[in-house]
Amino acid sequence: MPLPFFYSDEIKASAKQFVLNEETSKHVVQVLRMQNGEPLQLTDGKGTVFIADITYNDRKKCTVTILSSSTKPAPLKKISIGISLVKNSTRFEWFLEKATEIGITEVIPMLCTRTEKQHFRHDRMKNIVISAMLQSQQAWLPKLHEPTKFMETLSLSAQQKFIAHCEEGMKEQLSSKLLINTTESFILIGPEGDFTREEIAAALQNNFLPVALGDTRLRTETAGVVAATLLCLHQ
Repeated sequence: MPLPFFYSDEIKASAKQFVLNEETSKHVVQVLRMQNGEPLQLTDGKGTVFIADITYNDRKKCTVTILSSSTKPAPLKKISIGISLVKNSTRFEWFLEKATEIGITEVIPMLCTRTEKQHFRHDRMKNIVISAMLQSQQAWLPKLHEPTKFMETLSLSAQQKFIAHCEEGMKEQLSSKLLINTTESFILIGPEGDFTREEIAAALQNNFLPVALGDTRLRTETAGVVAATLLCLHQ
């Protein structure tokens, strides 16, 4: 059975001992009821995994002794998704969780012309990404941006850039447009009312390829998960 796995962005590679923050300490001591001498894992979200023993199981300042550390290689592919915020924040949270488990490396919440919800609780959303990273036993934390205006995302660079939209016209399935050995892919997923024609035209002018994600019309968050799956699993 895997050791309990936790995250801290404050732990250093050279650490010999480390004090967990209050939230993690409470989970270790009160929820898992771990005792002194029991082992656990920590990651800094940047590829380093630490094996440690609990030396002071205080529910506010649990202290661990670092026994060893190892480095997991960075993901071979950078998969970035620009996706519109949706009215129901629970659905966006579901997308973040599943996309992180699948292996995306970057999420840019977008504010498009037809985006209905503007409020974004970054701390809450980041915690969802952290939990999904730990649950899926990963050591690289995806980068989660603050909400960004659609036009600002168009300047981001990648080997392959796509826009998934519902307008009729010349589109091919995303699965047929993926290049072998591509290391950087970036896809745009629109709001519940789709991108406007002006937004689509602007993306095409910035070398985004128009693509479809299947033969059915998908919700924003579902489209995001389908895109993540196709991009991450493509060899």
